[in-house]
Amino acid sequence: MRLWSVHPHQLDRAALIACWREALLAQAVLAGRTRGYQRHPQLERFRAGAEPVRLVGAYLSGIADEADARGYRFDRNRILAPARPDASLAVTTGQLDLEWAHLGAKLEQRSPTDAERWRRESPAPHPLFHVVAGEVEAWERARPGT
Repeated sequence: MRLWSVHPHQLDRAALIACWREALLAQAVLAGRTRGYQRHPQLERFRAGAEPVRLVGAYLSGIADEADARGYRFDRNRILAPARPDASLAVTTGQLDLEWAHLGAKLEQRSPTDAERWRRESPAPHPLFHVVAGEVEAWERARPGT
């Protein structure tokens, strides 16, 4: 499960679609609708908030907004709790940088056009996140260079 901290507009088609599906799975876990993935480390950041299902709803809304901008049809009815305008989680600079490098490596393999665009951009956070100084998040299992 990869719930990207980078802005959805920076994801290629494959990553955007996979992120939507994985965020829906995360939502099901946080809402108690499935027993799988209960201990997945990426869910820690949503559980740290007061309303985890609303936070993942805000995350899904950000992905759906990008899908709309690209002309894709993601079913917003699948979002259990609508986004709150004040919803926000912190993401560290280290986490954002690690994910940016990870995304770049994936794009080099599967999407040269998107990789070229990636080289011209800098990482921006998903609308749910605000950036704070810091190292890679403690819950992250990937490590720089892996």
